[in-house]
Amino acid sequence: MRGREEFTDFVRVLKEKNDIVEVIGGYIPLERRGYNYWACCPFHHEKTPSFSVNAADRYYHCFGCGASGDVIGFVKAYENVDFMQAVQMLAARAHLEVPAFDDRSAEEAAEKKKKRDRLSALMRDAARFYFSNLYGGRAEAHLAYLQKRGFSPSTCRKFGIGASLDYVSLPSYLLAQGYTPEECEESGACSRTEEGRLIDAEGERLIIPIINQMDEVVAFGGRLLKNADRAKYKNTRETMLFNKSKTLYNVNLVKKERRAGGLASLIIVEGYMDAISLYEAGFRGVVASMGTSLTKEQARLAKRYSENILISYDGDFAGQKANLRGLEILKDEGLKVRVVPMPEGMDPDDVVQKLGPEGYETCLKQAMPLIDFRLLAARRKYDLVKTDEKRDYVREALRIVKEAESETEREELLKRIASETQISLSSILRDFENTPQAPPASAPAAAPVKEDSADRERKAARFVLAACLLGKPYAEACDLAAIDFDDAAHRTIAAFVLAGRRAGRVRASGIFDLMPEDGELSEILNLDYGDNLDSPAAEKYFADCVLTLERGSLQQKIAVEGERYRAAQSSEEKRSILAKIGEYTKELKNISSGGKV
Repeated sequence: MRGREEFTDFVRVLKEKNDIVEVIGGYIPLERRGYNYWACCPFHHEKTPSFSVNAADRYYHCFGCGASGDVIGFVKAYENVDFMQAVQMLAARAHLEVPAFDDRSAEEAAEKKKKRDRLSALMRDAARFYFSNLYGGRAEAHLAYLQKRGFSPSTCRKFGIGASLDYVSLPSYLLAQGYTPEECEESGACSRTEEGRLIDAEGERLIIPIINQMDEVVAFGGRLLKNADRAKYKNTRETMLFNKSKTLYNVNLVKKERRAGGLASLIIVEGYMDAISLYEAGFRGVVASMGTSLTKEQARLAKRYSENILISYDGDFAGQKANLRGLEILKDEGLKVRVVPMPEGMDPDDVVQKLGPEGYETCLKQAMPLIDFRLLAARRKYDLVKTDEKRDYVREALRIVKEAESETEREELLKRIASETQISLSSILRDFENTPQAPPASAPAAAPVKEDSADRERKAARFVLAACLLGKPYAEACDLAAIDFDDAAHRTIAAFVLAGRRAGRVRASGIFDLMPEDGELSEILNLDYGDNLDSPAAEKYFADCVLTLERGSLQQKIAVEGERYRAAQSSEEKRSILAKIGEYTKELKNISSGGKV
């Protein structure tokens, strides 16, 4: 085992071998402007680029959402992996071997990785066991079901589809491979009966391995093949490998498709059977959300492969209000969303089975923007022959149109409503003007408050630390050791800068090793936007900030001594405290009266 210092040296070399511009540029398009590279942030929705990559200091920062870090931090955030996984990915890219190191936190990380690797290996072995069952001569019902669904043997192999024949074979097999009962249970592959007996969690089901973007089997889906009072579909429980809200089924094959030639769009279906069925029919860019309620993590994962999303749920989906609203998550992440209308009561698999690939292609061609689909969903709820239902439809439809992003879009949709209801466009327009705007998702901004001394000092501290951290010439002579910073994050940054100066160079990217996710650091890096730190007035402002901090520090010392004076018992102690207060007061008077921040 290596020591922590040796591992730290390895991480330093790793960062040097992985140019941050090249790495990030491999994920998102970067445009050079001046000394930095810019892009629309991959971590939040924006139309104007505010995501900056500083090539010289080897870090990225978004001036919109505050996301920031070094090359390891970017891979960690973008690939949704932990620190060691990000290190391993970058090490593989640079053809470096990751060393082990000896440290308490490192030991915990190493133990966690060891455990995760064991569970990952267990799930891989379980998947192979299930697959061997499928063609082992005892899975007639499973094979008959696959044949009925039209899944070819090559597709079954591609997806690793397998068979659970009973409740005892899998745990017996895994135990024989050297896995412990605890590992079998922690992986989610096995569960325990009320009597404590270890059993196959997906017993007697058709098995669908759920594989992540790293090609790891993280969970299993199971399809019941006979009528019973149990759920037809069942996933293994969430574990350290599997978080349903962060997973998209078939993302592993989609990743390969994208690398092979890119994807014009990404189809999102509800279940893994729909995904397999569409894949079999030739639609390769398809993933399953494994439930209609999409999450922000799934939206960000989808965005890695295409910005054009086609939602293809079943024909009853239009009536599911909560799930329909959930699609707004995709729009919030900057994705271009269209919804594929399905025939009433049919899902994508039904369309492929009954109408063939051509029938599903026709549905895709009818895909419509989300707001259009919301109108369609509203239209399906009402019988427009009935006067009261027609009025209800108009009220709901107008509220939807209020959310349109352009006047052109609004006009087109209002004309459609008028045509559907046989109501004059002028009447529709008058009602539209009287329809209240939907309330904003976020709370209104609080009324401005007067800035107090603490706010001024925090503002000053941020500017001083930003200038020192980013190596501005006018900040080189500033003695950070002489400034008493109240905030722990400020003290950490000041100590980092001082250590860097002693070593001969301050590289801003190194601060992320000490404080990888800190809101105060983000506020400090925000000051690097525009000419905040480089304007003609920046040097004078910096000096004013230093004076503000010095005054604040002295005022705090005087206040502390004042409290001590009030608590003092003896005259001698009081005289000593008064002398100190006098010294601090004299220093305070000697400081320039300027320097207001």
